[in-house]
Amino acid sequence: MKRVAIVGSGVTALASAVALKQKGIGFAVFEKNPVIGGKLLTEKIDGLTVEAGPDSFLPEKYWTVDLIKRVGLEEQLLCSNDECKGTYIYSRGRLHRLPEGVMLMVPTMIMPLLRSSLITLPGKLRMGMDLFVPRNRDGSDESLAHFVTRRLGKECLDKIAEPLVAGIHTSNPDNMSVKAIFPRFLEMEQKHGSLIKGMARAMKGSPSGNGGGKKMTYFMSLNEGMQQLAEGCARFIGETAIRVSTTVKEVRQNSQGYELDLGTHRETFDAVILTTPSYVTKDLIQGIAPAVSEKLSLIEWSSTATVSIAFSKKDVRNTLPGFGFIVPKIEERRVNAATWSSIKWSFRAPPEDVLIRSFVGGGHHEELVAYDDEALVRVVTEELRDIVGITAKPHFARVYRWQRSMPRYTVGHLERIASVDEAMHPHLGLFLAGSSYRGIGIGDCVKSGFEAASDVEALFGQKAP
Repeated sequence: MKRVAIVGSGVTALASAVALKQKGIGFAVFEKNPVIGGKLLTEKIDGLTVEAGPDSFLPEKYWTVDLIKRVGLEEQLLCSNDECKGTYIYSRGRLHRLPEGVMLMVPTMIMPLLRSSLITLPGKLRMGMDLFVPRNRDGSDESLAHFVTRRLGKECLDKIAEPLVAGIHTSNPDNMSVKAIFPRFLEMEQKHGSLIKGMARAMKGSPSGNGGGKKMTYFMSLNEGMQQLAEGCARFIGETAIRVSTTVKEVRQNSQGYELDLGTHRETFDAVILTTPSYVTKDLIQGIAPAVSEKLSLIEWSSTATVSIAFSKKDVRNTLPGFGFIVPKIEERRVNAATWSSIKWSFRAPPEDVLIRSFVGGGHHEELVAYDDEALVRVVTEELRDIVGITAKPHFARVYRWQRSMPRYTVGHLERIASVDEAMHPHLGLFLAGSSYRGIGIGDCVKSGFEAASDVEALFGQKAP
């Protein structure tokens, strides 16, 4: 029986393992840490449900929901508390609600934008000029900054696009690739000649229901937190197929296939799926694929941290609006964003507490990630005091650092990945998957894992490629 090695145990690896099991293909998952799941890490502390990594996923990218259903967790799906929903942007010393109808950076409704206090009148008029800006005809990649400024203006870039998009992707908008991150916007520009027209028509054509299935909100989570997905996958896969605290030092090739150097011994597999970050993968395959390794070294990464703190509800006198706020880089604050976790989600804190999760590093002040816990908590509490007026001291704090955790899709990223694909052709049976390549979100990673499993199936001749 042919066997596959899956290196790493984040959501990409788990999706691959689930799919391989369903296909009847043998595999083993190798994880250097004592627990699986990668960034899917949830802690239960003093009645609080604290997310170290992502707190949700987008059901629009349906692969995550598919994985949840495959492992029997559909009944655990958790909608956000949308009676409280709303995104706020910190600008000029106060919070402004993102105008209704703004999808990412694109306005689709006139009156909410006109009434908004976030954008100045000249900025609103410039956003409306998108209806008349000519298409970009040369098809070349461009930065987010150039694209948004060209179509919607500089104020939209600074106050909406940069905090909404660059904050998620932890990249500088001056070099973030629109072609890699927002191909849909490029398609709208070419097809409709305008982002406003394209987004409005896309929203009009979107299905209003979910086909009779479980109710979905824009953001979804799981009752017990996102680690519940990793645990569900592990149960489905089976403990015998997962090897924790096992470091793969190198991947080599022999006459039987691919050999994993595990330090104490070596094992041979017919195929290998590498879901590790590109900077780890390049070292693992340096000996057998130096050309691929060299190209992988061109992918840049950034570090981030999440800081979760809890207050007694009686000490938070000001109303916390919406689900939280984001901060444009031009405001020169020390936090990128904050989520009111216990407002956005049920089951995250006791009724007498408020749980808040803040984000630092990445595109803003990455040096803060190196601060010790006490200093980083102090930074966050000072920022919350200045931005939303919370003057109380938190009775709980937890810091999670994610060193080199987010790939930066800089201009030319897709061309670099195409060159990686080309260099991989001679290495039949070796597959690269994960956030390094074609999407950083949970849904993108699940899709990447499913595709790797299908490629293995095709390689083994069990299905046409």
